[in-house]
Amino acid sequence: MLDETLLDTPEDLAEADRRGLLRGAAEAGARVRTAARHATEAGVQELKPDGRPRAVLIAGPGVAATHAADLLGTLAGPGSPVTRLAPTGVAPAAGALRWELPGWAGSVDLLLIATPDGTEPSLSLLADQAYRRGCSVAAVAPADTPLAEAVAGAHGLFMPMATAPYDHGEPLAGSSPGVLWALLTPLLALLDRVGLLTAPPDALEKVADRLDHIAERCGPAIVTYSNPAKTLAAELADALPVVWTEGDSAGPAGRRFATALAELAGRPALVAELPEALAAHTAVLAGPLAASADPDDFFRDRVDEAPALHARVVLLRDRPLGGLTAAPAARDLALSHDTPISELEPEAGDELETLAELIAVTDFAAVYLTLASGA
Repeated sequence: MLDETLLDTPEDLAEADRRGLLRGAAEAGARVRTAARHATEAGVQELKPDGRPRAVLIAGPGVAATHAADLLGTLAGPGSPVTRLAPTGVAPAAGALRWELPGWAGSVDLLLIATPDGTEPSLSLLADQAYRRGCSVAAVAPADTPLAEAVAGAHGLFMPMATAPYDHGEPLAGSSPGVLWALLTPLLALLDRVGLLTAPPDALEKVADRLDHIAERCGPAIVTYSNPAKTLAAELADALPVVWTEGDSAGPAGRRFATALAELAGRPALVAELPEALAAHTAVLAGPLAASADPDDFFRDRVDEAPALHARVVLLRDRPLGGLTAAPAARDLALSHDTPISELEPEAGDELETLAELIAVTDFAAVYLTLASGA
């Protein structure tokens, strides 16, 4: 059960934050600036690419690489050449995972490696395999790791990951806000240089500013009733989140939110994009998880028995083009099944800024839910 009193006690939140999750969310803007500086110092802005790569292959462990591929593919637009290389293996440990280049990969392709670890033997072998195939190689990982040496041996571009002191206390969660921006920012700068997407230095600075703004609105010192992230966490205390997204930027933000809820807070969530979500989740809202399906038992022991789990829709919206939106239909469907609905919509800005805002608010919400539920 959620300890809602903890949400409005910054000292207790800090004490519960043993993994540095809240600090990672609060310092996301600073992490973007540091990561952009590392990319510049590594020589990204001096690159003179011959043209856009035929394919961009992304390899790395866990959800961090999955989120990076999802976000970069979205920003690259329709027909994006971004593909994640899924690992194989018998365990998630660094030595057990294996990556392989597809048979068609060659000199017109780009391999990106993104990892908060850098000790995975198979990623070092993958960099060597790419070099022998003629693929260009770039990597983001902690400095002074075996992967850094392997990328240097493959004549690739190595960009040191922007880390913080609290990152080294225990293994990093892939859904940690600090991990996402430390890995994603250098890749954005690199793909801007090769012409795959638009993320020049001034755009990255705007992202950092937007993240700082969200940290001010959603920080631990802001009380729940005026803090959108704490409010969302409290609303999801005893709910099954049904995350609906609308707009290109909202899609990856919703998928990341569902993953963060599972990895950090141990909470399941459903996620789908509008308008298809209306058909996909109608049975969920009408079934045993509906708010009206199992009325509160008057004789339930409210001390020892947890309340019944009911669905709650979380609508994440980017501003749709042309005013065409399925949001009214989504609200009608939820309310027709007595299902409460929470909505988040970013302030105006370019695609990268609005995406950053949706990710930041939901990251804060996932962290607050994690800390207040003792996960």
